[in-house]
Amino acid sequence: MTVRPTTWDPAQRNGAQMMADTLAQWRSLGPRPDLWVFAYASLVWRPEFAAAEQRLARVHGHHRCLEMWSRVNRGTFECPGLVFALMPGGSCTGLALRVPHDEVEALMPLLWAREMPNPVYDPKWLTCQTDQGPVHALAFTLSRRSPSHTGTLSEER
Repeated sequence: MTVRPTTWDPAQRNGAQMMADTLAQWRSLGPRPDLWVFAYASLVWRPEFAAAEQRLARVHGHHRCLEMWSRVNRGTFECPGLVFALMPGGSCTGLALRVPHDEVEALMPLLWAREMPNPVYDPKWLTCQTDQGPVHALAFTLSRRSPSHTGTLSEER
């Protein structure tokens, strides 16, 4: 399941609607499901929420790379910084973080504010392979079509 906005203009992507759609998709997973979140960068070392459980996890079909411009945490609009993104292709090791069902509704706006201050990510449900079995987790991914994607950078850049 993916929330597919109709445009790549961040000013026209509706982050609140994307969150509402993601919550609706989570609710459709069954009665009282816990939420799993795939952490591949700062959510690993600074999640800003207490996970009830964390598991080492591998996602196939996406990889972590320094190919995203940030105008929020690492730069400004005039001089964006470089941050990690989860992009199509390859695989990535990270953490699957479990949020108990009863905490999801309160946590989601905080998680969204952190990960989607500018709605440039595409929230996706990815299968995470863990030693305890697979889990279906929410991940914040970046499309190569996004204006925040750096493309191939020269060594100088």
